Amino acid sequence: MEIDDRDVLRRFFSPEGRLLTMPTRHLKRRVVLDHVAQRFELGRVYPEREVDAILKEIHDDHAALRRYLVDDGFLTRRDNHYWRSGGTVEI
Repeated sequence: MEIDDRDVLRRFFSPEGRLLTMPTRHLKRRVVLDHVAQRFELGRVYPEREVDAILKEIHDDHAALRRYLVDDGFLTRRDNHYWRSGGTVEI
């Protein structure tokens, strides 16, 4: 089944860019997580508190959102530092 990424983003994000709820279907969740991952620069390492600050702008449960990003391979974590390791890249 093919999904329209724009429809998914409109459904799960407010017009202000806040995540309203996390999709339960994995395919839709990956669209949401890819969108969130775009907030992180490729090649840059972020301390945990900076990751949390970025994610708090998007969703109140920033810890769960951070966990989803790591579990689905959008961010990699080592020694309380994170870097973007997945998601789409604009050329």
